[in-house]
Amino acid sequence: MMSVPVLPYGAWPSPITTELLIAGTVGLDDVRCDGADLYWLERRPSEQGRVVLVRRSADGTIRDLTPPPFNVRTRVHEYGGGAYVVSQGHVWFCSFQDNRVYTIEPGAPIRALTAGDGRRYADFTVDPTHNRLVAVCEDHRKTGGEPVNAIVAIALDTGAVTPLVQGDDFYAAPRVSPEGGRLAWVSWNHPDMPWDQATLWVADLAGDGGLAEPVAVAGGSGRAAGFPRWLTDGSLVFVDDPDGWWNLFRRIDGEITPLAPMAAEFGGPMWTLGREEVEPLANGRLLAQFVEEGTTRFVTLSPGGGDMQRLDLPYTDIAAAAAAPDGGVYVVAETVDRLAVLAHVDLETGAETVLRRSTGNDLDPAVISTAEAIRFPTGDGGQAHAFYYPPRNPGVRAPAGEKPPLLVRCHGGPTSATKAGLNLTHQYYTSRGIAVVDVNYRGSTGFGRTYREALHGRWGEVDITDCCAAVDWLVAQGRVDGDRVAISGGSAGGYTVLAALAFRDTFRVGASHFGISDLSLLAAETHKFESRYLDRLVAPPDRQDVYRARSPIHHLEGFSCPVIFFQGGEDHVVPPNQAERMVDALEARGIPVAYVLFPEEGHGFRDGANIKRALEGQLWFFGRVLGFDPADPIDPIAIRGRS
Repeated sequence: MMSVPVLPYGAWPSPITTELLIAGTVGLDDVRCDGADLYWLERRPSEQGRVVLVRRSADGTIRDLTPPPFNVRTRVHEYGGGAYVVSQGHVWFCSFQDNRVYTIEPGAPIRALTAGDGRRYADFTVDPTHNRLVAVCEDHRKTGGEPVNAIVAIALDTGAVTPLVQGDDFYAAPRVSPEGGRLAWVSWNHPDMPWDQATLWVADLAGDGGLAEPVAVAGGSGRAAGFPRWLTDGSLVFVDDPDGWWNLFRRIDGEITPLAPMAAEFGGPMWTLGREEVEPLANGRLLAQFVEEGTTRFVTLSPGGGDMQRLDLPYTDIAAAAAAPDGGVYVVAETVDRLAVLAHVDLETGAETVLRRSTGNDLDPAVISTAEAIRFPTGDGGQAHAFYYPPRNPGVRAPAGEKPPLLVRCHGGPTSATKAGLNLTHQYYTSRGIAVVDVNYRGSTGFGRTYREALHGRWGEVDITDCCAAVDWLVAQGRVDGDRVAISGGSAGGYTVLAALAFRDTFRVGASHFGISDLSLLAAETHKFESRYLDRLVAPPDRQDVYRARSPIHHLEGFSCPVIFFQGGEDHVVPPNQAERMVDALEARGIPVAYVLFPEEGHGFRDGANIKRALEGQLWFFGRVLGFDPADPIDPIAIRGRS
């Protein structure tokens, strides 16, 4: 019988390598059904993160529809989403390179529909009555000031662009009714984000395609409505939160009724466009999912309300869904022990037929650390939530009496959330003997408006309090080594990392991925969508004293441990100067610091080689500080300041 080697936590050899994470791995999203044909998007790290539109024909043949260099993405709101639409075999999509809309017609080459003139498009709906697309447009042609947003019509024969709705700061989800006589959409204005306050509108469409006077049907006045979806009976289903929870409602003949009132979230923050929160099925019912205490549940509902049936599905999240003609549904979904797949699901039996996997590399279930949902006191009278992943690797064991180091993960947003699906980055650490806690600090979504708004005016306080409280709780439980704790996060999570290192002494080392160091600079330089985001999270713009008090760049005296920074050179959300000023300032104070710049990357890393370097570089840096030697051969990173 073979003995299991004894190795320190952090030094365990692992079958979950960076090559496994990247090679042959694709991101799956935005599945759509058009008759018997199925379409979806694949993000391919092996092709520098290019997003490809793929079709599966009725005979089962799968092929790419968009060859290189086409990259099916849109930059509306910088985060994009809703980059293509399909109808009766015709496809229209956005090209990331030039922001133009292109057409794919059966038997014809790809052709450009719109001009490359500084306008960006997203979130399409087809209006066959008037032979046009209706879309969100973000116009960057004006020099100086913010781009102008509108809902526009794009003529399918000429590509001519005509404004339909304008005047508000932001628009989303234009949807033409099945009979072609009405248009629904969502709008909001500074300083609101779409989860703070947004209004759902409906207007009649005239014979010439113009709009009658719009009617506000939901949201507004401290409510955030969104995600409209027309049904074949002419009713409109949407999400609203009059009671502090995003629930489903139906409007028909001017009357609005709730479909399933409950203390749970049927919607999420609208960071990207093109999402749908309900999917009408062939049998007339609606497929939906809701988050309750951080856990996702799946249901079907009657459009008339009062008849909700829970589904016994193994998924932790359904990222996209499209009704199948046979009464089932196509989903992009993940489980606690499997990465996302594109699958057909029979909702009567639960039988799943996998059509596409995000990776062809199957993991040994014995090495997978599954999420444990934890709730813990925050120390200031509140409670927060997280998912804890203990070290797990049956091929090795730790020395007796040793406790594992802990990595605290901070999600971005900050108005977002982490979920319990299989995350290979977490498994990369847990299989090497490092525990991970992924924190849904106050301000996260999935727990109602009260929990979400607990971060208002307190970003840089509440979030770091909750991350530190998660550490304290796990240390008190005897699960981790409180003297070997790291913290890592990207974007807004990177800000939480830097704020935690500046204002607390819980952590021994930190990693900021395209994180924020100067709140005033962020407010002044970021893109339109988030340019007033900090008004609520931090303070109104005239309170620069608060911005300075919360900005890590102005509190360098609080830093006492090493930090590594990873940054994209083309990041327009958090520009590189946020990291570079911080790196220079910490080096000048003698703090060990490292900086890894990926010149061609934007906000988030898409190229496989860069993802590999960031993941391995962070592990190597943590090992240098926390006292373990990774089993992997990793090229070292130059450390500035004290060695």
